[in-house]
Amino acid sequence: MAGYVLAIDQGTTSSRAIVYDDTLAPLASAQQEFAQHYPQEGWVEHDPGDLWQTVLECSRQAIAKAGLVASDIAAIGITNQRETTVVWDRQTGEPVYPAIVWQDRRTSARCEQLKGEGLETEVRARTGLLLDPYFSGTKLAWILDEVAGVRARAEAGELAFGTVDTWLIWQLTGGKRHVTDATNAARTMLYNIHEGRWDAQMLSALNIPDSLLPEVQDCAADFGQTKPELLGASLPIRGVAGDQQAATVGQACFEPGMLKSTYGTGCFALLNTGARAIASENRLLTTIAHQLDGQPTYALEGSIFVAGALVQWLRDELGIIDDASQTQALAEAADPSQRVYLVPAFTGLGAPYWLANARGSLLGMTRNTGPKEIARAGLQAIGYQTSDLMEAMVGDWPDLAKMGGVLRVDGGLVANDYAMQFLADILGRPVERPQNIETTALGAAALAALGAGVLPDLGALQQSWRLERRFDPAMAEADRALALKGWAKAVAATQLMAED
Repeated sequence: MAGYVLAIDQGTTSSRAIVYDDTLAPLASAQQEFAQHYPQEGWVEHDPGDLWQTVLECSRQAIAKAGLVASDIAAIGITNQRETTVVWDRQTGEPVYPAIVWQDRRTSARCEQLKGEGLETEVRARTGLLLDPYFSGTKLAWILDEVAGVRARAEAGELAFGTVDTWLIWQLTGGKRHVTDATNAARTMLYNIHEGRWDAQMLSALNIPDSLLPEVQDCAADFGQTKPELLGASLPIRGVAGDQQAATVGQACFEPGMLKSTYGTGCFALLNTGARAIASENRLLTTIAHQLDGQPTYALEGSIFVAGALVQWLRDELGIIDDASQTQALAEAADPSQRVYLVPAFTGLGAPYWLANARGSLLGMTRNTGPKEIARAGLQAIGYQTSDLMEAMVGDWPDLAKMGGVLRVDGGLVANDYAMQFLADILGRPVERPQNIETTALGAAALAALGAGVLPDLGALQQSWRLERRFDPAMAEADRALALKGWAKAVAATQLMAED
């Protein structure tokens, strides 16, 4: 059997496909960006057709670039932007509405209403999540309630709901499979992570018919076969995980206490807690890191909505850079006497604040503040936000402080040495950057290889993890405390503005 694996990585701003060999070394890749749509303030949408077409084209290109034909591929693995919500017609495959993206905040008022009704306690106990517009449940409810005729069609069994993985599998299999995996299901606010099933009480609270829902499977499982005409042969889909969980696999964080943080459009830190689901007292999320052979491994997760998107903002809206790589030189040349803080709450504040109506703020400017200081503040904001997450994680898992654990990082932003050194400094803990920083796609490939029998177990992936650079903290404790005090004031000011 051929040992090549195709990983599909469908992200927030682009789709990628990477071909790996049987040692999980990358051979070839292709990537395409697609349009972002902002129909109203706080609303973010994608065209589901764009997601599918870019995935299909990238998959074809990656196979061709690798010098292979489709029949050389042993399995496909899929990883995806989580929480993004799609509803489509089961007969035609046509979406009934654009995909509502995870960043979208349109259901903020609905979430506040449900909190007022006392539902959040049940949400946390059953799903491990908080009542926030971030998750799929209220997005799906909005489509049912606000798009004409959709609820009646859903109740008649004519429609299907899915996160992006489900949408892609439906397209790849020609509508034969309506499935998801446990990690994506765990992000919907509709799935009981303790009992491993869709939760009737959550469905009732949001008035969602269960006929809409996909079947939930392990991360390494049989998700169906692709239509042969799409890629040139019928290929098995054998691995699926949400992007942050896939990165946790790719970083080989398989032992309790291991910690990774991915810096893409947003930033997502996951702490492996093993077979035990830890109920957070610090407004973190309890989620499924991966599920194999019917056994879930749990994690605590902190979610930051804006990380790499902040660098895009510096480029596209402010115009102070032409390329993301320029931020490092700007930050290093910034005036060290200025303490400028940028709180990038463009789509609300995530963990541990969960303030949906917060908006970004830039504080501490002087007449001499310019692009250099703003770029530095942007990179530092990523470290400060991660520090907030680490503090919350130590509160929920005190052993983390005793372990003095290393933070493994990945994602495009970690190529920035300034940002990674500041991250180590402000956390007061080592930061390790692997040789392969695209660990999200690697995790999807590993799960597919496991599901197809190409990889005997995930231990093989753990042995192959390689360090590229370690950043050790070098900031004086007094300077670190002063910097964090300023950040706390900046966040407090942002929260104060949100009260109106």
